[in-house]
Amino acid sequence: MLTYWLMFLLPASAALFARTRRANALTGERDYRLDGMWWSIVVVLTALIGFRLEVGGDWFNYFKYLFKVRDISLGDTLLLDDPGYHLITWLSVRAGWGVFGLNLMGGAVFAIGLAVFCRSLPRPWLALAVAVPYMVIVVGMGYARQAIALGFAMLGLVALGRKSTAWFVVWVVLGATMHKSAVLLLPIAALASSRNRWWSMAWVGVVALGAYVLFLQESVDALYTNYVEAQYQSQGALIRLVMNALPAAILLGWQRRFDFSAGEAPLWRWFAIISLVLLGVLLLTPASTAVDRVALYMLPLQLVVFSHFPDVFGRRGKRNDLQVAAVVGYYAAVQFVWLNFASHSQYWLPYRFYPLELL
Repeated sequence: MLTYWLMFLLPASAALFARTRRANALTGERDYRLDGMWWSIVVVLTALIGFRLEVGGDWFNYFKYLFKVRDISLGDTLLLDDPGYHLITWLSVRAGWGVFGLNLMGGAVFAIGLAVFCRSLPRPWLALAVAVPYMVIVVGMGYARQAIALGFAMLGLVALGRKSTAWFVVWVVLGATMHKSAVLLLPIAALASSRNRWWSMAWVGVVALGAYVLFLQESVDALYTNYVEAQYQSQGALIRLVMNALPAAILLGWQRRFDFSAGEAPLWRWFAIISLVLLGVLLLTPASTAVDRVALYMLPLQLVVFSHFPDVFGRRGKRNDLQVAAVVGYYAAVQFVWLNFASHSQYWLPYRFYPLELL
């Protein structure tokens, strides 16, 4: 448990002493490039995710992917479902790296996406602290394919916030090669477009249709049967969706106080609306697992809202220690409750680091 608490307390401590990063006066955007410190964070997160040993609820499921591509060609690998994930699996098998190579490559994509996303926000350290309890520990270390897709999606969201719809589509399609559900993010590009909206809706719609045919069409019947008709239940889904709904309500209720650029404002407004809709859908359908998996892509909203939170409810440009401490305290409580009381947390405990197991 100590590893998880160090992962949280280090960025949380930094957040308590950091001020808001000012946006560019002309564009309203912040420099998201990674400096040496943030590249170090990427390396550490990649190592913790990639070298974990028997950590995460899906740990033993990874091996079926390793066995699937062990004796087939690269061409046949690329014809499988989720070809991007099978590709890095194939590369890891061929290199003799096994499950650790697979998780290191996936962890690197997730960590880079998360670091770039945090750097684009007014309080990167606070955003990273917010990400640790669920996005990093649970998703990054438990939902391998969807974590990689989320990493690509966060790169896309940074681009879309800067009105680069094309790059958003590129990153999301790359994410869909890892987990086909990422395709569901594509319509957001059209919804959030603030210029050439009809043109954006047209070409993004064509790309979304193509991605649907390529990644989802053959799986729709199976997905519907497995997640909807079977009424799979995801324990804790209501709590996780409420955690998205809370920042959604804050954003919609005080949106004029948020220091968004012109491209970011419609994007995060739609994320807030979708998060609230998903909560409503959860209350109306017994297939909570399906809703829960879609809601994973709404997790960046928590980082956005709570990174702005101290300035929304405090004095703009000041440290606003009380507001920062409130956010840190809230997510410390989330991590404490999850580690001690979640029904599946035993699959994450204790944290085991493969290189240390060799000593």
